[in-house]
Amino acid sequence: MAQDPLAYTQLPDPAQEAKARALMASLRCVVCQGQSIADSDADLAGDMRALVRHRIAAGARPAAVRAWMVERYGAWVSYDPPLSALTWPLWAAPLLLLIAGAWLARGAFRRTRR
Repeated sequence: MAQDPLAYTQLPDPAQEAKARALMASLRCVVCQGQSIADSDADLAGDMRALVRHRIAAGARPAAVRAWMVERYGAWVSYDPPLSALTWPLWAAPLLLLIAGAWLARGAFRRTRR
């Protein structure tokens, strides 16, 4: 199957291309899993880049394109997952770890002062 030319070429409108690139950098490649679709060389990432560029060129807002990609591939495809019952622990973990670290450090400093 031939790749869509928009998988590897830029949109003619620089403003649209900037929107597409920003969106592509925030979407995860479902094949590579550690790279964004902007950085991945996987064929599926190329197809996803082409889809993003086609939709942006057609006038779709980046938020609408992101929502469509999340609907199609699941919330995991986004590097910025929405806050939900399943993802709240991911958002709360850094704060909870910081509080636990401060509490442990406070206890350690109290013991050394005595």
